[in-house]
Amino acid sequence: MDIFQHQYTGWVGTRRGLASDMNIRPTTQDAYELLHQGALALADVEANGIRIDTKKLQENIEQTSKRIEHLTTMIKRSDVWKVWKKVFGTDANIDSPDQLGKVLFKHMDYTCPDEARTRTGRPKTDVETLSQLNIDFVKRYIKIKQLKKARDTYLRGIQRETVDGFMHPVFTLHLARSFRGSSDHPNFQNQPVRVDWIAKLIRSCYIARPNHHFVEVDYDGAEIRISTCNHKDPHMISYIENESSDLHRDVSAECYICEADQITKDARYSAKSRFVFPQFYGDWYKNCARGLWENIDSMNLTLVNGTPIKEHLARKGIKRLGACDKNQKPKSGTFEKHIQEVEHRFWYDLFPDYREWKETHWAKYQKHGRFSMLTGFTVEGLYGRKEVINYCIQGPAFHCLLWSLIKLNAKMKRLKMRSLIIGQIHDSIVADVHKDELDDFLYLSNKIMTQTIRHAWKWIIVPLKVEAEVAPLGGSWFDKEKVEI
Repeated sequence: MDIFQHQYTGWVGTRRGLASDMNIRPTTQDAYELLHQGALALADVEANGIRIDTKKLQENIEQTSKRIEHLTTMIKRSDVWKVWKKVFGTDANIDSPDQLGKVLFKHMDYTCPDEARTRTGRPKTDVETLSQLNIDFVKRYIKIKQLKKARDTYLRGIQRETVDGFMHPVFTLHLARSFRGSSDHPNFQNQPVRVDWIAKLIRSCYIARPNHHFVEVDYDGAEIRISTCNHKDPHMISYIENESSDLHRDVSAECYICEADQITKDARYSAKSRFVFPQFYGDWYKNCARGLWENIDSMNLTLVNGTPIKEHLARKGIKRLGACDKNQKPKSGTFEKHIQEVEHRFWYDLFPDYREWKETHWAKYQKHGRFSMLTGFTVEGLYGRKEVINYCIQGPAFHCLLWSLIKLNAKMKRLKMRSLIIGQIHDSIVADVHKDELDDFLYLSNKIMTQTIRHAWKWIIVPLKVEAEVAPLGGSWFDKEKVEI
């Protein structure tokens, strides 16, 4: 049996064991070739490897350990720790979230909002909840957790996999249920980027080869654009084709009840990550309301004129989140009720064709027990509604990246370029680009990813767009900056 028929028709043999819940078949020659050529191209990528600044890596590990030790000493001198020791005695464990919750919200009487409790009523101790407590102990406690994860999961993970100054992550095509690519040893696709100081701590250890630039080229809004090829909603097509429009900005203005020109970059990101994408992937208003509300505090969101968004919402008559309980209807005057109305307008007024496609697509799957992807795969088996809707978007979006990586890698080899592709992250290609080939690499990347692919795959009905970031010579992955392409 052929290796790809073997991997994609019912079970997958991996070093993790057997994954028996996937059944995806390449039902066209093009789909088969995509997997076959993709595996070969990713083998090249793995062999190329990523250069690691091992001295910087060790320094960051040591500095992080010292910061953890210092902060731990400081919080163990606090009044909170005194109460903690009194309550739990020799069983006091600073790494126990349950103990932390009892100390803060039971024994020290700090207020825990209803929306920051679990279904059983226990106070949450996640970063978002704790961040609302403006006390030094909690700030230091959160910083310690972040530092420990940065050191133990990421920095030491890189160190374990680095040999002779190079790391060779594994890239696979047969493990992710969403039919995207995956990575391990270590997971190169999961290196922190959102929190700036954590990103610097880790990404500064990734460096280019001598006389090379660290470069990342990624598809802009890949999944939104590919979703349009499924549902063909004219309003979404208009958003994509009109480069002056901005869906995330407009939705943020609706969520936070202001004019679009009052939306900051952070407020836009909040709506993108906490409403737009969750809605596209099947979430509902209660979760979106909670996430948007938490972001106001955790991200210190303001309007462009500096007005805190919570203060602005209060002027609009919205002073509290609401219960966000699945068993309760939202109450008038709450943020939850407002987001319910935003959700209704989003699907019934803004994107009705997208909504109708989701219902029709799900109904067909329920009838036939399978669905097809635009890239020539048939997916069979037991899946939930979210999976059926999302996988035929996420899969082809990644397949666009994979197709482009295959073509770009082959072109670079034919031209005998000194530049190398060294990684992929769902919708981006990471490369080690020689200083004399930078313009050529960016030109080839843009042409293949936005033009050549549309000639090959006629089902792509909207423009594709890429963005590029380049680090200076001698710079690290963290140092990359956006460039015109």
